[in-house]
Amino acid sequence: MRISFDTCGTICYNDSDMTKKDGGGMKVTEQELTTTAHLSRLAIPVEEKEEALKTLGDFLTYVDNLSNVDTEHVHPTTYALPIENVFRADEVRPSLSNEAALSNAPLAEDGYFKVPKVLEG
Repeated sequence: MRISFDTCGTICYNDSDMTKKDGGGMKVTEQELTTTAHLSRLAIPVEEKEEALKTLGDFLTYVDNLSNVDTEHVHPTTYALPIENVFRADEVRPSLSNEAALSNAPLAEDGYFKVPKVLEG
């Protein structure tokens, strides 16, 4: 199957690859299109409904065809690339003293940062 993008970023594909083995694509009803558009918060103009029905049907056919792909030897994964822990080890080590942390504070009181009151009451 050939997939490309048009100038507006819409996915274009070769329709001959999108048909089911029985020779036809999935049929989407106008009610299903209307419901999908509502849930997706899309407004589909009346003059574009026929094209939207065909496009959605072709897309669903393509997704349905993915179920025919042999994935027997493919391990499930969450990410396409391997992920390694990039954080340092969590170990206790010396940190700033209370006096050093408060040394540049605009306001400090009794060993704490003092900030303006945000909530009334």
